Amino acid sequence: MNRHGLYIALLSVHGLIRADAPELGRDADTGGQTTYVLELARTLIQHPKVAQVDLFTRRIFDRSIGTEYSREIEPLGPHGGRIVRIACGPRRYLRKELLWPYLDSFVDSTVSFLRRQRHTPHLFHSHYADAGYVGHELSRFLGIPLVHTGHSLGRSKRERLLAGGASPDKIERQYRLNHRIDAEERVLEHADWVICSTRQEADEQWSTYENAYNTRLVVIPPGTDTARFSPPKRGWRHPPIQSSVDRFLARPHRPMILALARPDPRKNLRRLVAAYAQSPALRRLANLVIVAGNRDDVRTLEEPAKSELTRIMLDIDRYDLYGQIAMPKRHTANDVPELYRLTVRRRGVFVNPALTEPFGLTLIEAAASGVPIVATDDGGPRDIIGNCNNGYLIDALNPADIAGKIETVLSQRERWRRLSESGRSGVRRHYTWNAHVNRYVKEITAMIDRLRPRGLSRKRTEAARQRLLQLDRMLVCDIDDTLVGDDRAMAELITTIKRHRHRLAFVVATGRSLALTQSILAEKQIPTPDVLITSVGTAIHEGPHLDPADGWTRHLREKWQRAGVVSALEGLPGLKLQGDEGQQPFKVSYFVEGGEAVIEQVKTRLREAGLRFTAAFSHGQFLDILPLRASKGKAIRYLADKWEIPLQQVLVAGDSGNDEEMLRGGTLGVVVGNFSPELAPLKGQPGIYFAEKQYAAGILEGITHYGFLNP
Repeated sequence: MNRHGLYIALLSVHGLIRADAPELGRDADTGGQTTYVLELARTLIQHPKVAQVDLFTRRIFDRSIGTEYSREIEPLGPHGGRIVRIACGPRRYLRKELLWPYLDSFVDSTVSFLRRQRHTPHLFHSHYADAGYVGHELSRFLGIPLVHTGHSLGRSKRERLLAGGASPDKIERQYRLNHRIDAEERVLEHADWVICSTRQEADEQWSTYENAYNTRLVVIPPGTDTARFSPPKRGWRHPPIQSSVDRFLARPHRPMILALARPDPRKNLRRLVAAYAQSPALRRLANLVIVAGNRDDVRTLEEPAKSELTRIMLDIDRYDLYGQIAMPKRHTANDVPELYRLTVRRRGVFVNPALTEPFGLTLIEAAASGVPIVATDDGGPRDIIGNCNNGYLIDALNPADIAGKIETVLSQRERWRRLSESGRSGVRRHYTWNAHVNRYVKEITAMIDRLRPRGLSRKRTEAARQRLLQLDRMLVCDIDDTLVGDDRAMAELITTIKRHRHRLAFVVATGRSLALTQSILAEKQIPTPDVLITSVGTAIHEGPHLDPADGWTRHLREKWQRAGVVSALEGLPGLKLQGDEGQQPFKVSYFVEGGEAVIEQVKTRLREAGLRFTAAFSHGQFLDILPLRASKGKAIRYLADKWEIPLQQVLVAGDSGNDEEMLRGGTLGVVVGNFSPELAPLKGQPGIYFAEKQYAAGILEGITHYGFLNP
């Protein structure tokens, strides 16, 4: 593999993505975005400055949708590039709104994949909010730049749904917009830049977000494959899809009004049917052809497709449009260019009546094929028609306006020809994938060079980026009375860590807060660890900037009731809350007088209150109540699993009771010579070595005992 060019990782989590004949329109999650990421990937890999393109999506083991989506690796085409499928959550296919609980698993599994191939991207490019969440986490952890494309935005969608009369509760249940908007805000805060398809998206849609001014918004319109989408040539034969259209029509050679969209209320197909039905002139002039996804039996479709198609069919009956309207049941991706060519041959028009359209890939496909367009005056069509001058904008809520603009296109042959030619030339100027990718690569190359730390060559930057993926063992130390306590031994330990930095992850696990941990590390001139586990395992900070591991936070939140803990233990003799500096969202900390007897009373009270918890007692006087899922030991196992480092290659060193749980459980345990009495019962247990030397000298003794750093 050529390692000298750019390696770009595209992230598009939901829907069904495959290289050959993608199932566009199969459901609400498999549409324009799928086309966008596939065409972007295929064009990127042909650019001379790009060496590798991987499109990461979800791996699905579900025979009801086909076995091809279970392949981990699929070539994108003859020029290179791959689809990489990452398993997360249930094996079956899930719509995008149900994927949020499983995205942390997608992040971890992607890190594992990159570790196995030992080659990191120069850039993550996420598509849609769910992939934005994944990209945000990967970018922070690996220190790799992030670019994001929204495709459609949660705030805009919520506004439209509320305006349409839907209740906030129903909107949230169906679409999980709170998750989506939160992910979009976080992406804006972190991403190096956000690609917008239109100026309207940048100026009006993203501007409603609190973090809109924290990143650079770059308008780069998507393209279309002008080799695939082109007018019919001399000798063009009638395509197979024509028979599926014409069998519905009494006069099939009339001009075609073509609409191509999934059956969703937001696509506004019912209003298009009404516009056509209520215009006698239009019904005399043309046929209406609606290609709305694929179906075998409407009754077996999922909502909202089932309801929307049923309503459209009832409208057809209501207006008695039989013989004038076609709704073929099935089509493939290869049929789409032929539908546009058929529309050109019949001097028709392409209509996008959606309530809003973030961009409109079908509009530039139609334009490239020579079909004039009529489209909603909300979103991308403004830019497309402004650039191509090949049609008219409509008020999507006004059937009379829809019908009138369609009639304007179809009523004069010379006007139709002018719009057709203008659309084709406009696409060549503004909307080819080659033009998109040329600017894209120019922008990201400049961005990567700008973000590279001063003085580091590209080779050294690449080496630093890959280091986290090449670690094969982990050293975990408590701070107080373990790492710290003997300055000379600590300096020797730090030298050892630096010598093996290429393969050794250095982790500090402590009961201290993040601020107090960073303070003592600075005071003792201890190099910044790869990971900090703070507040007795209730927080993990990782990556080049020690960002919070949000997946761990969500893991801990399950069934944790901090207020319930405080209430249950209030007034218990021998127990006193520590000050604010000792408290954290996932940690309630006390001073204890009375030893183990008080601890047993604490546990009894919490169990009687029905609370789930972990209790960590240390140094004979400190008690921390944590979520059931929290502890330094569980945090270590979380990291070992995430980085795919076997527990037998993790050495853990501690001195007190709050280290006990992390010393157990399959790791190589080292108890330094100055240990607290709480750890005495661990003597003689397999996998736990009691060093004679104290503090950092005891850690070094343990390293030697296990041969931990031997080749």
